[in-house]
Amino acid sequence: MDFLKKHYEKLILGVVLLGLGVAVAFLPFKISSERQELGDLTATIIKKPVKPLTNLDLTIQETVLKRMAMPALVDFSTTNKLFNPIPWMQTKDNPPRVLPSNKAGPGLTVVTNITPLYLKLSLEGVNLSADSNSAAYVIGIAKEASPKLGDRAKKTTYCRINEKKDKEGIIVIQANGPLENPTNVILELLDTGEKVTLTKESKDVPYKRIDGYAAYVSYPRGGLPPWKNKRVGDVLKFNNEEYKIVAINRNELILSANSNQKKWTIKSNPTL
Repeated sequence: MDFLKKHYEKLILGVVLLGLGVAVAFLPFKISSERQELGDLTATIIKKPVKPLTNLDLTIQETVLKRMAMPALVDFSTTNKLFNPIPWMQTKDNPPRVLPSNKAGPGLTVVTNITPLYLKLSLEGVNLSADSNSAAYVIGIAKEASPKLGDRAKKTTYCRINEKKDKEGIIVIQANGPLENPTNVILELLDTGEKVTLTKESKDVPYKRIDGYAAYVSYPRGGLPPWKNKRVGDVLKFNNEEYKIVAINRNELILSANSNQKKWTIKSNPTL
């Protein structure tokens, strides 16, 4: 007992030192364990397996895109009177009268038939030179859309190889077969650069290209006879006014008033 009383402080210090030694010896194992736990925790966060994306429901977006692809058909011209009040026009009657445009004027013009006008080309024959060493090819040309009446019927012209015909708008670039009886002749159209092959059969079935249109026009309100085969540049006279045809396409005709250059587009209505 006396030993314990005299040396208990040393015993306590020794126990504490022993505990510290054990703690120091265990510390590397603890650090390694903590490091492993942190590594595992990091791996679970960084290398977490990603679930594949499911098919997205894009029904609403696709519906909106389909609606945007279909233009809204809103009529602000024929049915709307707020933004488009009925226009009135003053006639050249004596005395002048003021009428709503839906009762008179080019808006009442009727186009019942629009026919195409063709450029027609055909191989009509061959004209040999005196020594029979060269040939001039006889090309038939009809320009139905020409403003000149004389150019609308078929005419013939003599064309040698690589001889440019500016008036006719063609150049013969090649001929195949015997000189006196070629199987075909190849032309180039000067306005478009298009290559056209003409055979002997083209004399009966010529090459055709649409170069314009002619229209059958009437103005029912004035009791006037209809105008047949009217072309671009022709002038129609009705309601004491002159209207020039400035354009014709497959489905419509455009008129321009000579007095003020105002234009009207008349849709073709073959059922009338």
